[in-house]
Amino acid sequence: MPGPLHGIVVLDLTRILAGPWATQLLADYGAEVIKVENPAGGDDTRHWGPPWLRDAAGRDTEEAAYYAATNRGKRSIAVDLAQRAGRDIVQGLARQADVLIENFKVGGLGAFGLADRDLRPSNPRLIYLSISAFGQDGPRAAEPGYDAMIQGLGGLMSITGVPDGEPGAGPQKVGVAVADLMCGMYATTALLAALQERHTSGRGQYIDLSLLDSQVAWLANQNLNYLVTGRAPGRLGTAHPNIAPYQAFAAADGHLMLAVGNDAQFGRFCKVAGLDELATDARFATNRSRIAHRAELVQRLTTVFATRTCDVWLTVLRDAQVPCGPINDLAQVFADPQVVHRGLRIDLERPEGTTIPGVRQPVVFSRTPLDYERAPPALGADTDIVLRERLGFDESTLAQLRAARVIA
Repeated sequence: MPGPLHGIVVLDLTRILAGPWATQLLADYGAEVIKVENPAGGDDTRHWGPPWLRDAAGRDTEEAAYYAATNRGKRSIAVDLAQRAGRDIVQGLARQADVLIENFKVGGLGAFGLADRDLRPSNPRLIYLSISAFGQDGPRAAEPGYDAMIQGLGGLMSITGVPDGEPGAGPQKVGVAVADLMCGMYATTALLAALQERHTSGRGQYIDLSLLDSQVAWLANQNLNYLVTGRAPGRLGTAHPNIAPYQAFAAADGHLMLAVGNDAQFGRFCKVAGLDELATDARFATNRSRIAHRAELVQRLTTVFATRTCDVWLTVLRDAQVPCGPINDLAQVFADPQVVHRGLRIDLERPEGTTIPGVRQPVVFSRTPLDYERAPPALGADTDIVLRERLGFDESTLAQLRAARVIA
């Protein structure tokens, strides 16, 4: 069975992370994604190494692992938009596309005749999505922005890190570019919604999506904690603002993450931890009271966790059905039996024999399983075949365009 988006054509004019993450998801779902890249180097992340991809002989290439994380399943065409013939190519592809997604600076594609207003008359069914740092309007619309600054500006770093007054205190960014990644997820869901709406209206539409809007929106319960109380939440390290005990603790030989989600789990935890008196103590019997007396509770638990090893704690808590887990590095993650069983690691091979590792979609469809056959493409690897199939170019035309450096 083909993937659920089989037949949908996506023209991808994005680079770095948010846009490519969205288009990789669409490719995983079965869409045909045509990635348009500048012949002079392509997507910036091709060069964001080390580490570098390795060729069939195990030698480092000049292509970064970062790029491979977000571009599987796509076709790459290298087209110079600075030339009239290059713009004509992309305009021709846009007339056949269901979706166009771009992350040029605000208004940037208008100079190439590739803005929504330019393309819509010839393709009224086109769904056109623009990703920017701050949105298409407002006082900062013209400014550039990257994930780390958006994590700071959008409030995430204010609630991430060790609390003031403790060793290592200070704001921290998250270890992956979550503002970009979440923006890419919002882009994917927005495009799917617009495709569904098009079934009814027969018309495409324009979608304006920004990193800042995405970052603010997905703060979820922390947003409401502030909006309801008027008090800005602070940093709690690994602790949860609304639940206790729900944080990392040091065992005798390492750290683990305890995640007690309700009072029944707390009662079971107290029993296996030898702290039965806490379960009936008015200060700790309910989550509301545990939050009010968090410091006292954490002090008691810190002492008791230090008396046993991680393996002992993980065993007894698992047996008691109290959520608790190790704090794994990525080597431990990919060696975990459950991760191995679920087949999260995949390996994809390019035509020249290079094997590129990756991580499959977490989504598993029962009737339209996802197909991971197309490795992240080399720059311009599909230029000729896409232009032949989509625009009917013959070998002579391709040779002329290549000689003029319009394509590569």
